[in-house]
Amino acid sequence: MTPTLVPLPDGSVTSPQGFSAAAVHAGLKPDGAPDVALLVSSASCATAGVFTKNAVRAAPVLYDADLLGERPGRMRAVAMNARVANACTGAAGLAAARAMAQVAEQAAGLPSRTALVLSTGVIGLPLPVEQVAEGLRQAATRLSREGGLDAARAIMTTDTRPKHHAVRLETAAGVITVGGIAKGAGMIHPDMATLLAVLTTDAAAEPAQLAPLLRRVADRTFNAISVDGDTSTNDTVLLLANGTAGVDPARDGALWKLFEEAVQQVARHLALAIVADGEGASKLLEIHVVGAASETAAREVGRAVARSALVKTALYGADPNWGRVLAAAGAAGVPLNTDRLTLQASGADSGADGWLTLATGGATAHPDPEQARAIFRQKTVRLRLDLGIGRAEAVVWTCDLTPDYVRINADYTS
Repeated sequence: MTPTLVPLPDGSVTSPQGFSAAAVHAGLKPDGAPDVALLVSSASCATAGVFTKNAVRAAPVLYDADLLGERPGRMRAVAMNARVANACTGAAGLAAARAMAQVAEQAAGLPSRTALVLSTGVIGLPLPVEQVAEGLRQAATRLSREGGLDAARAIMTTDTRPKHHAVRLETAAGVITVGGIAKGAGMIHPDMATLLAVLTTDAAAEPAQLAPLLRRVADRTFNAISVDGDTSTNDTVLLLANGTAGVDPARDGALWKLFEEAVQQVARHLALAIVADGEGASKLLEIHVVGAASETAAREVGRAVARSALVKTALYGADPNWGRVLAAAGAAGVPLNTDRLTLQASGADSGADGWLTLATGGATAHPDPEQARAIFRQKTVRLRLDLGIGRAEAVVWTCDLTPDYVRINADYTS
């Protein structure tokens, strides 16, 4: 049979076989929304993690990185909470993360050192361990295959909507499902940020195989989005494979590539949902850098454009100020030949042939002003920047910078 990838309606982290979840309100969010969640696998999971590169790492990041270094093939659960990041909390914070994991293990009847922890929220506050523990105990009694959507809601902070997705990979060897949930809206920048994501699959795999796969996927998805240029203390992406589908994609090179494509499709969906939900965002900007000497160089140029406040405010104002894009690209630290630069723009409603050339040879192409503004008024704007150097390319996504972003972050802790 021809392998096919099928998106699952309302798919989530519990779509793969053997995963269940639940979420409860433990009193952390003032509006009564769920704020503590528990994800459990019926079998041990090969697990990989990608963590923040911020030098100030939250206690959950330290705990998880240490645990995965010791037992990457024995994970069974992920305990999660919102509102309190448990970051910059010293030895007491690390003890709280450890206690959170232990409560999850005991409540779900799991062996010790098999639960990972994720926290998100305000930095510098001590984790209310008893509240979180009671929430995890309650969640452990409510675990179900339908609980993935509730878990996605529980980890929301300034997010305006839950982020979840799943796909089914149908192959001659059997059916594999990949699912995931994520949160993030602000403090989002390449090398991740205040971003949490849990990806799950019922495929069989070894940790040594999952780790490089997850790094590649993260670079092309979660590390290819930017909301505001800030990175956080807690960002974590986890990938858990419990093998309950009975299919090991690593046994066939072509199948392993399809499996990576499935994981990347879920991660890309979640990453785009995050950047589209950027705090105060009203538009999505896709930056496709082509003609680069390497994929790394293309991504760095795209990131430089994505983090430019001038580009993002021009996007908000529907101002096709192409000079800001080239100036941002030139600040990427990547060697460029200005005379070879070509910049084009298109909107989501413009169609495949709707590209308008804004600049060529590093100078204006004298585009029709009203046509350019019409593109920048659309909810999704695409830029294609050709560096004219090589054949490598990369895509980076960002959103506009609006007055609402300032309002949201001016009183985040109040």
